[in-house]
This record gives sequence, structure tokens and C-alpha cells, in this order.
Amino acid sequence: MDAFENLWDDIDKKVAQLSNWISGGQAKDFGDYQRTCGEIRGLLTARQYITDLKQRMEHSDDE
Repeated sequence: MDAFENLWDDIDKKVAQLSNWISGGQAKDFGDYQRTCGEIRGLLTARQYITDLKQRMEHSDDE
């Protein structure tokens, strides 16, 4: 497992944890819900950036 996979796993675990928290009705109010959704969105965006970086690095090695 490389560093990228470790990051993906950590992000995926956190997203699952937050998703379970929301689906379990743990948000105290709409603001709490919005903050958590924003955190999930941010984590998924970061995951995509990591994926893109890995692909760019792999393609730069091929050149």
C-alpha cells in the first residue's frame, strides 16, 4: 500500500464515519448538518485532488 492509498483509506473512513453520524440523526440542528455535509464535500474534493495528483505523477514518469 502506497502513501496515496493510505490517504484514500483515511479519507474514506472519515467520510463513512461522518455519513453514519448524519444518517444516525446525530445532528443537533440544521447548522450542524450543514457543517458536516460541508466537511464530507471537502474530504471528497481532497480525495479527488489526490487521485489527480497520482495520475499526473504516473504520466510524468512515462514521459
